[in-house]
Amino acid sequence: MTEAHTRNNPERSPSTLSDGENGAGSGSDTPVDEKTSITPTAPASSGDIAPEEGTKGWLCVAGAFCALFCSFGFLNAIGVFQDFYQRNQLKNYTPSEISWIFAVQLALMWAPGPLFGRLTDTYGSPPVLYPCSLLCVFSLCMTSLCDKYYQIFLAQGLGFGIGAGGVFTCSFVCVGQWFVKRRGLAVGLASAGSSLGGVIFPLFVYKLIGEVGFNGAIRYTALLVGILLAGSAFLVKGRLPRKKWDWKAKWFEFRLFSDPKFAAYTSGCFLVMWGLWAPFDFVSSFANSQGFPAELSVALISIINATSIPGRILPPYLSDRVGHFNVITVSAYATGFAILCLWLPFGFHPSQAGTIVFSLVYGFASGAFVCLLMPCVAKTGPLDTIGMRFGTFQLAIAVA
Repeated sequence: MTEAHTRNNPERSPSTLSDGENGAGSGSDTPVDEKTSITPTAPASSGDIAPEEGTKGWLCVAGAFCALFCSFGFLNAIGVFQDFYQRNQLKNYTPSEISWIFAVQLALMWAPGPLFGRLTDTYGSPPVLYPCSLLCVFSLCMTSLCDKYYQIFLAQGLGFGIGAGGVFTCSFVCVGQWFVKRRGLAVGLASAGSSLGGVIFPLFVYKLIGEVGFNGAIRYTALLVGILLAGSAFLVKGRLPRKKWDWKAKWFEFRLFSDPKFAAYTSGCFLVMWGLWAPFDFVSSFANSQGFPAELSVALISIINATSIPGRILPPYLSDRVGHFNVITVSAYATGFAILCLWLPFGFHPSQAGTIVFSLVYGFASGAFVCLLMPCVAKTGPLDTIGMRFGTFQLAIAVA
């Protein structure tokens, strides 16, 4: 898809401009026309909001980096838990039954988006970020006490999933408010925190399990997560002023799906997300089943996440110039290519080197795709309702 670019008009209020008007993309990149775009009920005037970017904007990116390190970054380490549960507490359950814990956990990263997004739109970050951060720490502490399937499902699956979903949504909404022209770069830098967390947490948990046991490892993880989320609470702030709760406002904007471009984009993302997390979940147990060393099976998860760091920075930086939708399309094809051509063949012909190459390629491609999901959604309407639009999209993705 070819994307046109427009110049910013400083005489117009940024709160009343759509992203296509203020430099983030043009109408050809916006899958909502004038009839279906969401109009804020009480748009803020230019004097009510802080200038775009600035020190506060970049501090918000730093805080979002830490928040995503603890939320999405921890979820990127699900392969370690899948493998550990299969060999220990939940060895009487099938891999498919165990994976439901993480499937629900990932779904809850997206499903509560409409609620968390609207709360952030209206009241800013505190009502979402503070309680969800506490829930993340509490859920990890409870996980350290669990030894039965339903207990782990409730603590790690439901509890941490809901908490991480709030931290994730609030961070992306706030960064999206502060950045318009360079939103792809800002979101890329913030989401690199999740990749770094995906590098550190698998090794961190694996080493601690050997030294202090599983329960102790989870408690140390809760301590690390708590410290970083406390720091992010001081840094992640919304750009828009607080406003009154609109009881008449819709939780979902289904009119967005009446536009063919937005509907096609959401459908495409749904299909990609359906299988995107399979390598994160099963590459470690796959390596063990092939007789690879235990250290390598854990390292594969870290390798995927390590290469996703440049994948979350370089493609988004490029997308600000050549178009977000163009780059995310290439990334989607690259993830499919990596699974079909670089992973499946090694199920029949085991190769440590080949599996490592797959991890390198897949990490870069999947990181670029995940990072560009929200910048594309952000170009569908005015700044005041960015949280509600994120939430509507997240609800659709949660089903995947």
